[in-house]
Amino acid sequence: MKTVMVTGVGAIMGYGLLKSLRASIPDLTLIGTDIYEDAVGRAWCDAFEQAPLTSSPQYEEWLLTTIERHQVNLLIPGIEQDVHWLSDHRSQLEALNCKTVINNKKLIDLSRDKWAMHQELEAIDDTSRIPSSLTGTFDSLSKLYGLPFLLKPRSSYASKGLIWVEKNVDFERSSENLGQPLMAQPIIGTNDQEYTVAVFGDGKGGICASITFQRNLAADGSTSKARVRHVESLNLAVSRLCKHFKPVGPTNLQFRLDKNDVWKLLEINPRISSTSSMRTAFGYNEAAMCVEFYLQNKMPVQPIIRNGFAIRYIEDHVIYDRDHF
Repeated sequence: MKTVMVTGVGAIMGYGLLKSLRASIPDLTLIGTDIYEDAVGRAWCDAFEQAPLTSSPQYEEWLLTTIERHQVNLLIPGIEQDVHWLSDHRSQLEALNCKTVINNKKLIDLSRDKWAMHQELEAIDDTSRIPSSLTGTFDSLSKLYGLPFLLKPRSSYASKGLIWVEKNVDFERSSENLGQPLMAQPIIGTNDQEYTVAVFGDGKGGICASITFQRNLAADGSTSKARVRHVESLNLAVSRLCKHFKPVGPTNLQFRLDKNDVWKLLEINPRISSTSSMRTAFGYNEAAMCVEFYLQNKMPVQPIIRNGFAIRYIEDHVIYDRDHF
């Protein structure tokens, strides 16, 4: 019997991973962790450990001790902060008898700074690059990108911190932050032209499996509605980018279609994303693929993807006769 530990199980991605693993490989021992003692993911794991903040000085000792105590075979990060920490501390993890679902270091580093990703795409002259600027005035940027345009945090995810600039007063409020931490970009396409593609990379530029959703976003930036799509032109763009970036394991690429029908890359998340549980429902179980790839040394293959539509809603997990897990 193998033991898998998932971090951040109070968040959509973390508890979605637990549910996917429990449904597909019932004999796994599942360990969940979260900074909150009452994280809902406790409902789907065999044991739970409350974690310190990833940024705290105590995190490394806590993590290594927890992995050893539970004899964890596979560690899957469920939040962005843990992905970054694990990538930065690979040598400490290599000393343990535990595999970690962690992507190509260069790709992770590029994903942490959207300007660095922009420069990489510019260097290879890829058509998916969105024009971006670190300097400029309201007049020069509005002439270059039209109105409205975006001021976007260089380091963010799930559409957090976006500023729509429609007039000079909008720009002036944040202009001192242009360059760091903000960059300017045109608005690409519309909300109903956003696509999210999950791939499982082989680390050599190839794609073992993939699934594509056309999606609508919730207020928190996560996917609220998703429709399975098969778009050949998008598949070609994804294949081209993966050939260059060589992702390892689960990777998420987000796109919009511009007015010239060219796919533009919004971002690459070198990890499992919060849409994972929806993907599992359509036959693409990347949590199970991780077990297969990292613990069984088997390359995942393309599953049969069911067509359909998914909508995310709030539900309740109720425990009777006590006020705690």
